[in-house]
Amino acid sequence: MSTTADGYKSTLQLPQTNFPMRAGLPKAEPQWLAHWDQIGVYDRLRRSGEGRPVFVLHDGPPYANGHLHIGHALNKILKDMVVRSQQMMGKDSRFVPGWDCHGLPIEWKIEEQYRARDAKKDDVPIVELRAECRRFAERWVTIQGKEFRRLGVTGDWKNPYLTMDFSAEAVIAAEFMKFVMNGVLYQGYKPVLWSTVEKTALAEAEVEYKDHKSDAVWVRFPVDSDRNNIGSDVSVLIWTTTPWTIPSNRAICFNPTIEYSLYEVHDAPEANWLKAGVRLLIADSLVDHCMKKARVAGYERLRSVETAELNGIVCRHPLNGRVASSEPKDNRWDFQVPLLEGSHVTAEQGTGFVHTAPSHGDDDYRIGCKHDLGMPDNVLEDGSFRTDMPLFGGHTILTENGKEGTANKAVIAAIYESGYLAARERIFHSYPHSWRSKAPLIYRCTRQWFAAIDKPVGDGNDKLGKTIRERALNAVKNEVDWTPSTGRNRLFSMLEHRPDWVLSRQRAWGVPLTCFVKRGAKPQDSDFLLRDHRVNERIVQAFRDEGADAWYHDDAKERFLAPDYNPEEYDKVSDILDVWFDSGSTHAFVLRDRNDGPEDNIADLYLEGTDQHRGWFHASLLQSCGTRGTAPYRGVLTHGFTLDERGIKMAKSVGNTISPEEIVQANGADILRLWAAQSDYRTDLRIGQEILKGVTDSYRRIRNGFRFILGNLFDFESGNTIELSEMPELERWVLHRVYKVDQEVRKGYNAFDFQRVFQVVFSFVNSDLSSFYFDIRKDTLYCESADGKLRRSAQTVLDVLHRHLSTWLAPILTFTAEEIWLARFPGEYSSVHLQDFPATPSNWLDEQLAKRWEKIRTVRRAVTAALETQRRDKVIGSSLDACPNIFLEDQDTYNILAAVDFADICITSAVRVSTETPPADTFSIPEVAGVYVQVGLADGRKCQRCWKILPDVGTSGTQNVCGRCNKVLAASNIE
Repeated sequence: MSTTADGYKSTLQLPQTNFPMRAGLPKAEPQWLAHWDQIGVYDRLRRSGEGRPVFVLHDGPPYANGHLHIGHALNKILKDMVVRSQQMMGKDSRFVPGWDCHGLPIEWKIEEQYRARDAKKDDVPIVELRAECRRFAERWVTIQGKEFRRLGVTGDWKNPYLTMDFSAEAVIAAEFMKFVMNGVLYQGYKPVLWSTVEKTALAEAEVEYKDHKSDAVWVRFPVDSDRNNIGSDVSVLIWTTTPWTIPSNRAICFNPTIEYSLYEVHDAPEANWLKAGVRLLIADSLVDHCMKKARVAGYERLRSVETAELNGIVCRHPLNGRVASSEPKDNRWDFQVPLLEGSHVTAEQGTGFVHTAPSHGDDDYRIGCKHDLGMPDNVLEDGSFRTDMPLFGGHTILTENGKEGTANKAVIAAIYESGYLAARERIFHSYPHSWRSKAPLIYRCTRQWFAAIDKPVGDGNDKLGKTIRERALNAVKNEVDWTPSTGRNRLFSMLEHRPDWVLSRQRAWGVPLTCFVKRGAKPQDSDFLLRDHRVNERIVQAFRDEGADAWYHDDAKERFLAPDYNPEEYDKVSDILDVWFDSGSTHAFVLRDRNDGPEDNIADLYLEGTDQHRGWFHASLLQSCGTRGTAPYRGVLTHGFTLDERGIKMAKSVGNTISPEEIVQANGADILRLWAAQSDYRTDLRIGQEILKGVTDSYRRIRNGFRFILGNLFDFESGNTIELSEMPELERWVLHRVYKVDQEVRKGYNAFDFQRVFQVVFSFVNSDLSSFYFDIRKDTLYCESADGKLRRSAQTVLDVLHRHLSTWLAPILTFTAEEIWLARFPGEYSSVHLQDFPATPSNWLDEQLAKRWEKIRTVRRAVTAALETQRRDKVIGSSLDACPNIFLEDQDTYNILAAVDFADICITSAVRVSTETPPADTFSIPEVAGVYVQVGLADGRKCQRCWKILPDVGTSGTQNVCGRCNKVLAASNIE
């Protein structure tokens, strides 16, 4: 054998592993997916999980109409980390993926296809249209399913739930009919948010608020001097950003808590709309702003006006007298406009007076009902004024494309011609838009079907609350855990103030409102709605057999009503259900009706984006409280939105989007999963190429740590294990740290704090292991006797680390953890995802040992810093060239260091430790007090096998190795 270092290389136990340094995730991950399919991991877990506590995360259904975006990926990855971690902590953790398949966006896509070939939706039989919508949704369910699975998401992908499945449609209809039977369903004529593009009512959950440019006007309503004592030429000044609603005005509201006064204009330009001498009623806090907007140069406060006086004021409509008296009454504006109290009026902007059009707003509607003001029906479904309306007939508020029409300009012009326009401007303000078409909306009075949330529910569950609102508020406050906790107050506030639920939509693709109304009856009549369990059962059975299309067959009325009722006496409702009712009902056909649902039919967790406080969380809660009296979930977790690296919301129009597919193809799904785990999902999350580079660096460090572990376990088997009591202190300290980290990991996973889990594990791997333990134990693993106790102790710890780290990280790095596991435990049916987190024996915990090693590591930091300065100054080449002289002020620390091989710990050839007074030129660092280091050179010669510089090199039978290496060689019969 050569006596050079290269010659001794074959005598070392150098790492051996096929685990590559470069992951190659984009190509490798599909192989793991195929492996999991082949062995049926999800099904195996269900079989092995029998008898375990059940954990169910109910999947909020994504919409089946396009490729996945980053928000989809984040959501499903977070769900997957929950499901996998709960399983590995001893639960039977079930996950059924699902899709929302009904609704306007899909129907709109089919309409676009019709328009492209010059066909009209209304000319196509409704069942044919619905069939095309179904095929469209089926295609995207298949595509999205593949995209979700590519992200490593586990679940019962063979048996997902779809809201368009016949069985699901039957349950949705049955859940709706519970509302019919328990008395909360009613037909009402009230203002709802209306899309002129989609020609249907929208619920609040389908609305987003965006900046919009509008006409704002200040308009005078002249006080009727014949009916008031406030004086002549006095007007109440109002401000509105919807001038088109003024023709429908029936009152003006004020707030008794606001201070109002009578003001007189003294100085105004000759061409001004507000002339000198005009007197106005305005809120004191807003008068300066109003006068400035009206270009008034001077004005005077005449006196305050009290609530009692305001309550007696009646105005004339500013359009009064513009239409001939021969016109029908409904076409004139010659009615009184009273001043009425309204708590919704504020002094934040405007004039302190709010013009009130009961047909065009929630607050206005309530005032209108309270004072019997009437509900003018002036606006058609296409956003235009009715054609027979004087002055404005045919003018559009919003066009079919969602653009601004001519109505505002026409109304402003008419008010100007009447002489009551005080000022106008164009403003940007927050305004409701459809979250699907992105077009602005209007409030429009229509006949819709509502679920009354403040009416007693006649189902016998009064102990949970008499009304849907009471039940929902009780559930939010007392029954549900919220992550983060702010979700509780957010949803509670929404529920406190929300109006009745608009259930009806004027579309075709969805589950119909399966109810019948009696011809000639009025909504307030007791027999208006048909309520009969026998009819309901026939409908449900038909839907199970044929789907909701059964409702649209020509013989539907006869089929469902006969022989119990005369079909000619009833009308079939043609509207479809709000799709939020569909998704809100999923608890019934997923949690309640499937064999893999929980026994109590309640999910342990719902997990969606924060916008679902007004969406799925909200709808599911209302629906469940209306049909069974309680929440369908015990826990709710919300995450933020995804932004680009600059913190800007992603949008195709901005060009700052990045798709999950792009990331998966370039980096691998595990990098995307690690991004999700490293981020604080409770806030909005940023993502981009630079951020992903940082994520990839963290991944690389973790991977390199595993490569070290695997490389040094190549000859380790279970029979080589060393008992804890026979291990060196350093190994026992590592096992103590494993115990502590395991506690933190379990705590983090139970709190769904994946960021904390990864931070704890990453810090452990990077700081405790790679930079400390692995560095120290390289010499032991490479140079000690292959079967010696020191090396086998280190390997025993590496074996523990492999099992714990690979399972701890399996919920996050799903693919990589499998690769790591199979590198040691190959086999046809082997998988890390069939494992639980390993147990950590209580005797691993040793706080006294940990305190000693904390002091050892503290001193080592000072030594390492000193060595680095000497290496930088080229005094030494490596740390093995050195023999640090360490001076300690603390005797206890000296005793601790004296009991261990501190040279090995510092990776030097020797050390000298003393409590003597240090020389003046010794090295120290501020963060390690009482430790001083003087770096000297090690005595002796360099061992050609272990590279340590020791005095005994050449004294033990060979000229080139140290005494330790000589013994190893001799024991192995190596010359």
